[in-house]
Amino acid sequence: MYDSNPTLEGIKTIDESKQGSVFFKEQIAHGKSPGLKHFYIESYGCQMNFSDSEIVASILGEVGYAPTRNMEESDLILINTCSIREKAEETVRKRLKTFEQVKSSKPELKVGVLGCMAERLKKKWLEEEKLVDLVVGPDAYRDLPNLIGAAEEGNRMVNVLLSREETYADISPVRLETNGVTAFISIMRGCDNMCSFCVVPFTRGRERSETGEHTDFADLLEMTALVHADLRVRFSTSHPKDMTDKVLHTMARYDNICEYIHLPVQSGNSRVLELMNRTYDREWYMERIDSIRRILPEAAVSSDIITGFCSETEEEHQETLSIMEYANFSMSYMFAYSERPGTLAARKYADDIPEDVKKRRLNEVIRLQTALAHRNNQLDIGKTFKVLVERDSSRSSADHCGRNSQNKMCVFPKKDGVKPGDYVMVRIHDATSA
Repeated sequence: MYDSNPTLEGIKTIDESKQGSVFFKEQIAHGKSPGLKHFYIESYGCQMNFSDSEIVASILGEVGYAPTRNMEESDLILINTCSIREKAEETVRKRLKTFEQVKSSKPELKVGVLGCMAERLKKKWLEEEKLVDLVVGPDAYRDLPNLIGAAEEGNRMVNVLLSREETYADISPVRLETNGVTAFISIMRGCDNMCSFCVVPFTRGRERSETGEHTDFADLLEMTALVHADLRVRFSTSHPKDMTDKVLHTMARYDNICEYIHLPVQSGNSRVLELMNRTYDREWYMERIDSIRRILPEAAVSSDIITGFCSETEEEHQETLSIMEYANFSMSYMFAYSERPGTLAARKYADDIPEDVKKRRLNEVIRLQTALAHRNNQLDIGKTFKVLVERDSSRSSADHCGRNSQNKMCVFPKKDGVKPGDYVMVRIHDATSA
């Protein structure tokens, strides 16, 4: 048994200005290798962007580019962008100023913008940001070698064509900046849900799956769990309509499918949910929570929450707080509503909630989530969990850290013979809410 000081994640607020950019490690020996060009890449936003950057690394590797963590040494700088909120786009604009300084001392350096923001702004990038040489949407990464070649000849290139077929299923991602223990595997791209606040269907296109249409998600989970009993499986993110009892029963049958479900609610009020085009109401979501608690009583449930959506009243905001209490979320991603150009909400509804009201409601949500996380984590004290060791703890080189089945990070003393990738039993002695 291990004693521990777990962080036991309880609350996460997304701040795009602080989201970790990915600095990919060299795949070669120390220093630059003769004959190789080098690229530097940063990724922002959702996990799909980080996954896409690994696809990009693989494609560039095939044409003689190796990754570097030093942008001053690079021949190509790429930034993989998020467009989900205005703040995310502001962060990208600020980073381009840094890249501009590097390019001023190295004129031959090429700069490319990838991802959702590239898809949304398209040719406007070339008009607004003169240092940008390439603008490439999420479905056009196979064309990068051609676009880079044209850029090296002095052309400024754009390819933001969306595809109904592209999944990059035949490309093996280059696992960079990895601990060798965990990895993300994409099973679908795009989205058909068309939530009124969301720009994703317009920047990533229609939904298509790398697994084909004849395997439902519950069956895919089972197939993955059966690969090996020590292979831990965790998935994200679920639209509530996809969290069926079949999925829950499949999770319950296999110990190596994590007892963790990310189930975005967005709002606790039925009228607001209808405006959001979420296709469920308050009572239906609560029934899904009831099913989770019945079938997977030990599961941790996390969520996404938006405050200050168009026309949201104070009473409707209170219903969001009450559904948080009902669901007892272990963690939430919490945001004030940010209108995104081109979405259904931007076309149909007035963004009429004052910013100070949005922020005050957001702070109330954050305070409640902090309390829920603290309460949940205190209940774990004295319990023993099976933890997958991931890496050294950032708190102390004398400690390891890893996650339990509920996706809570645990910190515990190192022990001889234990290394990343091993499972250990960890007894919880203390817990925090962050």
